[in-house]
Amino acid sequence: MTTRPIAVVGASAAGLAAAEALRRGGWRGPLTLIGDEPHLPYDRPPLSKQLLHGAWEPHRLRLRTADQLAPLDLDLRLGTRATGLDVATRTLTLDGGERLGCAGVIIATGVAARTLPGADRIAGVHTLRSLDEALALRARLANGGAPASEGVASGGPPGSAGVAAGGGGGRRRLVIVGNGVLGCEVAAVARELGHEVTLVGIDETPMAAAVGTEVGALLAAEHRARGVRLCTGAVDGFETAPADPAGTGAPRVTAVRLAKGGTPAGEGVTAGGGEGGASRLPADLVLLAIGSRPAVEWLADPALDTTDGLRCDAYCAAAPGIYAAGDVARWDHPVHGRPLRFEHRMNATEQGMAAARNLLAELAATGPAAPGAGDDAPTPERRPFAPVPYFWSDQYDLKLQAYGLTAGADRVEATVLDRVERRLLALYGRDGRAVGVLAAGLPPRQLRALRAVIATPLPWEEARERIGAATAAG
Repeated sequence: MTTRPIAVVGASAAGLAAAEALRRGGWRGPLTLIGDEPHLPYDRPPLSKQLLHGAWEPHRLRLRTADQLAPLDLDLRLGTRATGLDVATRTLTLDGGERLGCAGVIIATGVAARTLPGADRIAGVHTLRSLDEALALRARLANGGAPASEGVASGGPPGSAGVAAGGGGGRRRLVIVGNGVLGCEVAAVARELGHEVTLVGIDETPMAAAVGTEVGALLAAEHRARGVRLCTGAVDGFETAPADPAGTGAPRVTAVRLAKGGTPAGEGVTAGGGEGGASRLPADLVLLAIGSRPAVEWLADPALDTTDGLRCDAYCAAAPGIYAAGDVARWDHPVHGRPLRFEHRMNATEQGMAAARNLLAELAATGPAAPGAGDDAPTPERRPFAPVPYFWSDQYDLKLQAYGLTAGADRVEATVLDRVERRLLALYGRDGRAVGVLAAGLPPRQLRALRAVIATPLPWEEARERIGAATAAG
């Protein structure tokens, strides 16, 4: 009898971590890794930083080379999309029509960028979630807004023409729609490359949803000091010009329109009298950084809850033999006592390993359902996944690092420890307990101490005292 494979859907950081953990955990049966992009698994955080800047080339983002993947003996399906999953039989349907019966499935499909109606038909309007999207935007910034060359679009080798930062393209007007983490990071890179940048958000304060208005105000001051123009309002549409005959044939963007009531807040923002009183922001390029949606549209089985990601229990299980990891997973965090979903790099790796370990434990407990596990493999036990959430953001020479939960806090206390050195600290509370901490400019030893304090939610005053002691230690 042929052993059914374990399938990991999503050749992402979470998916790769799961595949490697399955092999380490003793799975000797077939192992299929499915990815909808043609690339080997790569790291995504550098897309909006080092890669976009031109400091890194695509090969530096690879999490593993083909030679490093070979010992995993993967059935690697790149450029393949899963289109359905029958939960009862653990059968995947792939975009070529193939049906793949599995011993178990780990879903690590991540998220997709949100966009605006009609944006995909306008040249110069970009999203930034994949390697190809990042390369396309980098080429536009490097060569003055012209379409990416063939070598760039295909991820050409280091030194390809038109890829290097500041590649003679001249100064461009970039409007970034969305002032969250991604928008702020791209704004910083574009300013360092010498472009004019306008950052537009519905919230008045950049990154307010992620870090609160107190820290967001400090970030706003940093961006203004670097020449970024900040603007508040909802986007009403785009203005375009006829297509360049030598280009893609699509109309090209010339401006972003804000809905009536949009308020340009930065000095020097051109806000012409648009139709109906709307503001008009001239643009050569536009980045839509308006958030993401979990990639769950292919999961139509009613046995699964796909509200804001794939709903899982504390063990990362969505159903018997079906687990999830990374940005797509919304699971019961045993410490915080509620379902959470994190779009953070560290969580992707940790959750991928946890999902693999718990799937193997489930298969081992059901005996014949796990014939691929070696006889000498230790018997695993399922364990709840209870990480201390961590994320970071690099903007200019400022590095923000946070532990715990910073979004959704009902109490925030932010302190600038040293304005010149850009050292700051913020404590986040919820229901009377401290649940998160954010810092910039602190040494690694103090950061580790902050993590220890916030690992388990403490009463606000107790956490405040312990964090004060940790940072006073120097």
